[in-house]
Amino acid sequence: MSEKMCRANLIISGIVQGVFYRASTLEVAQSLSIKGWVCNLPDGGVEIEAEGARDALEQLADWCKEGPPSADVKTIDIRWMDYRGEFDTFKITR
Repeated sequence: MSEKMCRANLIISGIVQGVFYRASTLEVAQSLSIKGWVCNLPDGGVEIEAEGARDALEQLADWCKEGPPSADVKTIDIRWMDYRGEFDTFKITR
């Protein structure tokens, strides 16, 4: 039985820069075998583009609602897309 692979784009807003949000996201994504990237946005938010098993992406999204201890997440917008298989690893960009 194979797990359904998908892709998700997440935009997180609130106090999510300068609180190790990207580094913590990297650790969580790697532990869930998710591939993609996380970056800071000019407006103070964080964006994640990730691919993996649907249940793993849902676990990542649940974690993103809280983030690391110093974060104060206000909103999270998730857009689900078709899996493309274009990432080899998960990394922090920008």
